[in-house]
Amino acid sequence: MSQIAANFLSRCFAPCETIALLLRREDAPRPQQRVVTLEQVLSPRYMAWLTFENDNGANIYASANPLHSGSRKRTKECIASVRHIYIDIDDDGDARLAALRASDRVPSPTAILSTSPGKYQALWRVTGFDFEHQEQMLKLIAQTFGGDPACTDCNRVLRIAGFYNRKYSPAHRVAVEYPADATYGPADFRLDAVVDSSVLPLRGNARKSPSGKHSHSEDDWAWVCARLTHGQDARKLTHELIVRRSDKADPVLCRVHGYAERER
Repeated sequence: MSQIAANFLSRCFAPCETIALLLRREDAPRPQQRVVTLEQVLSPRYMAWLTFENDNGANIYASANPLHSGSRKRTKECIASVRHIYIDIDDDGDARLAALRASDRVPSPTAILSTSPGKYQALWRVTGFDFEHQEQMLKLIAQTFGGDPACTDCNRVLRIAGFYNRKYSPAHRVAVEYPADATYGPADFRLDAVVDSSVLPLRGNARKSPSGKHSHSEDDWAWVCARLTHGQDARKLTHELIVRRSDKADPVLCRVHGYAERER
């Protein structure tokens, strides 16, 4: 457990950097926070303490970005630089992660965490982002791929691979894979300022309209209209809709051809 966690943190941060750790118990009124250097947390004694706390009910998190040396808090003003772009996927996790993996709009993540069955966090190690650009990109990625819209601030904490997610019974050990060993820049993320209409809304709440009143069929209709406007063939749209809306008992009943005739 501790070796997996140490390897994950070593990939995420550089030597001598300062990071924040958060220990949160479901039955505690407030979490514990520790601000330490990477070397401190990687020491056998510190890792043993984190393992003990995790074994006894604490969920363990780390800041997504390094902090200024000497920081005592994890406010936005304490963040030293942008190290990661990330997405937290809770709803329709397997389908949304598959769409992210297949997309040519974002590079391959440097780490994908399985935080619980069907729920994931994907991270991209980056350079060249300022805080404003980072948060804008976090929102675009969450909107495009159906991530948690609350996970879009630079002082966010993320789970650490190797430790158990204690929110569930039985507890789920956070697994990790490393699809890429790269550091990306802003040009590697090709997302428009407006959410890309080629990504179909899946089930869940991440794509609801501000009023929250749009049905899935209305979302499907808006998506079909957008693709038809760009000249996509209706027969191909039928196939895409069947694949992307496999949650429907009979996706063909969406009648893409009928939509096409009405729009044209």
